[in-house]
Amino acid sequence: MHGIGGHTIAEAQRQLTYGEFLIWMRYRDKRGSLNTGLRVERGAALLATLYANSKSKNGGYQLYDFAPHHDAPVMTLERAMEEWA
Repeated sequence: MHGIGGHTIAEAQRQLTYGEFLIWMRYRDKRGSLNTGLRVERGAALLATLYANSKSKNGGYQLYDFAPHHDAPVMTLERAMEEWA
């Protein structure tokens, strides 16, 4: 929440209503982080992944190979479908 509207975290906590907080949480769930640096890193990592996979014979690169500040999911969708089916 730091930096929203030019406020510190403490100021934002005092001024932000619970309803507004829920709206911001839905926004973050849909659109991702509010941190500009992380958004740029993710975009650059996506481009690097696409480029590396186009030049690789096996195409095994993932977005998280190029985004050091993003954590890879604990389980992939494919693995979850195999284990839970």
